[in-house]
Amino acid sequence: VQLQASGGGSVQAGGSLRLSCAGSGRTFSRYSMGWFRQAPGKEREFVATIGWTGGRIYYADSVKGRFTISRDNAKNTLLLQMNSLKPEDTAVYYCAADEWDRDDYYSPNAYNYWGQGTQVTVSS
Repeated sequence: VQLQASGGGSVQAGGSLRLSCAGSGRTFSRYSMGWFRQAPGKEREFVATIGWTGGRIYYADSVKGRFTISRDNAKNTLLLQMNSLKPEDTAVYYCAADEWDRDDYYSPNAYNYWGQGTQVTVSS
């Protein structure tokens, strides 16, 4: 599967953004999907994941209650609604996919396919 993330931009703290990840291929619905982010000088970190049925949703503690992950398998699209954004949310956001729902869903190593990343900048 090929992935392409979009929807990043610059917002002030407290604002909202919605990221999209378009997937190619007829089997998009069979992939477990995730969002990760990477700030300058930091390691790539887990944000959220969603299983191929739309269930099995987990969030990083830092975004819980503010971000919502969802998917529309009919449109081959993964979404991340980000509300109440904070300056510490500034990072390049990546979507990722894997054929399996792995127990280590929070690890970048659990995903075989990656999009190119989209920049999110939150100013105070």
